[in-house]
Amino acid sequence: MADTPLLASKKCPNCQQWSKWQHSPDDRCEHCGELLDPRARQSALERAELENQKTSSLILLEIKPEDKGVIRFFKTIVRGGQLAFAAILSFIVWVVTVAAG
Repeated sequence: MADTPLLASKKCPNCQQWSKWQHSPDDRCEHCGELLDPRARQSALERAELENQKTSSLILLEIKPEDKGVIRFFKTIVRGGQLAFAAILSFIVWVVTVAAG
């Protein structure tokens, strides 16, 4: 009994017929072929686009492979300072949170 998948259906916004639905943004109507949930498809595309965006260079200094040795050394020191600052700030936020109860 545990091996049987749960079945779901959804009413197509285009033709108003019921179709099998696997809760996937790419599910299509069995009758007309339109997407069963066009908003979920758009949301999935926007989410994928956000995941593929490069993080801001303000977060951590980028060390490029083509940088020379001296530049890499100083960028590594600056990045370490950035990480130490973030760690201290996180600790202060944690202390304030614990003190607040």
